[in-house]
Formats: sequence, C-alpha cells, structure tokens
Amino acid sequence: MQVYFDNAATTPLEPEVIRVMTETMQENFGNPSSIHSHGRQVKTIVEKARKTIANLLKASPSEIFFTSGGTEADNMAIVRSILDLGITHAITSPIEHHAVLHTLEEQEKRGLIHLDIIHIDEHGNIDLEHLRELLSQNPRTFVSLMHANNEIGNLTDLKTVSAICQEFNAVLHSDTVQTMGHYIHDLSELKIDFITGAAHKFHGPKGVGFLYINGRNKIQPLIYGGAQERNMRGGTENVYGIVGLAKALELSYAEMEKHRSYIQDLKDYMILALKKNIPDVEFNGNIEASRSLYTVLNVSLPCSEIADMLLFSLDIAGISASGGSACSSGSEIGSHVLHAIKGNSERPSVRFSFSKYNTKEEIDFVVKTIKELCENHH
Repeated sequence: MQVYFDNAATTPLEPEVIRVMTETMQENFGNPSSIHSHGRQVKTIVEKARKTIANLLKASPSEIFFTSGGTEADNMAIVRSILDLGITHAITSPIEHHAVLHTLEEQEKRGLIHLDIIHIDEHGNIDLEHLRELLSQNPRTFVSLMHANNEIGNLTDLKTVSAICQEFNAVLHSDTVQTMGHYIHDLSELKIDFITGAAHKFHGPKGVGFLYINGRNKIQPLIYGGAQERNMRGGTENVYGIVGLAKALELSYAEMEKHRSYIQDLKDYMILALKKNIPDVEFNGNIEASRSLYTVLNVSLPCSEIADMLLFSLDIAGISASGGSACSSGSEIGSHVLHAIKGNSERPSVRFSFSKYNTKEEIDFVVKTIKELCENHH
C-alpha cells in the first residue's frame, strides 16, 4: 500500500485543474504583455483569474499580485514594508515558516529593524498579551503571525490579532499559505495588510502563488523588470500556473465545508487509533478542532530508539510523512518549531497531513505500521 500523508508539503493536482491548464497551454501561448490579439487574449485570461481570486477573498482585483509562490509573497510583503512604509521595528513568533523568520532576521542583521520574538506556550499558542505589551512600546510596527502553523497545525485568531494591531497602528502580515483554500478568508471583514497563498497547498500547481496587498499600502516591487503585475513584479507571468491557481481556489471554495468535515473526521479517527494502539503517544500543538488546522496532525512517539530511522522506516513501508516542515527536510538541524515548544526532546515526531483523497483504511495501515515499528524496537 502506498500512502501519501504529506499534504502540508504539497497536494496532488486536481484533475479539473490539470484540464484547464492543459487547455490554456494548447490554445493560448501569447505573452500577456504583447498588445496584439494573441497577447490580449492571454492578458484577459490572467485578469479573469485575478478577478476570480479577488471575488473569493472579497478583495479588489487591484489588491491581488501573482508571485512564484508563498515564499516570494512573504518576502515581498516583509522586505518592501520595511523599506517603503517607514518600519523600524518588527514582531513575529519563533514558530513562523522560514520564509518569514529568515527574512525578518536578515533585515535585522542589516540594521534595518529591531526584531522582537513574541512568547508562546508549550503548545505553541501565541501570547496575545505579550503582543499588546510589545506594541505599546513601539506602535508603528510590522507584525507577522501565520494563520496556521505548517508543522503543528495551531490556528491563530487573526481577528483578535488584527484588532490589537489596529489599536497601535501596526502593519499586519499573515502567512496564510497553509489555510488558503481550506478556510474562508473574508478580506472585506478582516482588517489586514498582507496575506499570502500558494496554489500547490490546495491541489493547484507548484511555482505560483499570490500576495494580497491591502489597497491603502503603497509599496515598491521586490523584483524589477518589465511592467507586469501593474509595475509590481517584473517577469513574464506564469499564465498556466495562474489559471491553475484560480481554478484550484475556486474548486476548494465550492466544496470547502464538505471536505473540511471529511478531513476533520479522518484526523479525529487517527488521534483515537493512535491513542488506542500506542500507549504514551502525545500530540504536538493544539489538537482540539476549533484551534487546530484540520489537515495537520503532529505526533510525538514514545519509541526514541527508532527516532533517527522513523521516517525512513515509514517510507520503506510505503508511507510518505514528514518530520517537520518539508521545506527543510534535507537539513539535519531538526524542526525549529518543535524545538521552540519542546526544547531538545528525545522523542521522535512525525507530521501527518491529510487531504480529501485520503481514507480511513490508509490511517489503519499507518497506525498498524507505527505500532509494529515501536514494538519491534522495544
């Protein structure tokens, strides 16, 4: 049996997304910047996709900018806010994605900002009182807090964070890469300056994403070149990717509730199965449904003897999962997120992340495999 439980790293492409992308590839090859009919045709396709995304997020099409993915979108929001919005102070959490953390650390190294790291508890929850305290000392601050953590699944209440940020005139950016396409983002209600999306996290193609820039923020490009993206990002648009992104987001919004309850049910089923079969199993981060991303379950296992070999052993058994964030799976440093909440734990941790294509039979197989691995090494 082959089981793919690494959907937080990337998701399989939706057949309908492949169809619209292929169709566009076959029929529309023009450069959207060209003013002849071939170009204009493709320009229309790009703008239609932008409108689709804006409508789903209840934003204006002029606030959506296409990028190569979530990392570029995060970088653009952070680097340009600091350079263009008069920012000298930033606040983030120790469990942000490296696209945020490393970018902010680099700005501090260059002497452009002072960076404060907000306190979290042992489950990875953000201390909102600490945020308020930090903002009261430096009101005009850049705050970057992700909507849901990609490794442990913790959800942050963006409405509350936004209210605190407004009180102190702070600029708020949220890495929403893991929740885009899985939760409703209503930008007519949520007062936020920047959010990000990456198509491959919701059954779209890799190499394409977007940055939402609230209309009141005027920033400069991160990538210079031609006048693409209304002068905000040089480089010929990834047209097929953009078409795939819009279609994937549209499909995920259309059936969001149905998929959400199906996947939440899978996650609950796996939690119970693990508790039943593996005494002393623990879970990293929040696991209650209202405070946790329904696609992610981070499991801490008691069998430390197999820690080094766990993912490898699962892989040999035909199970794809990850030890932390896939974006750093090649590095031996271990997960900065787990380190921030647990310190140096000897227990091996595995992140299982689900999609609508997974089944309970797969969960049974995975739990049985883990049980055997732990028993054989005792």
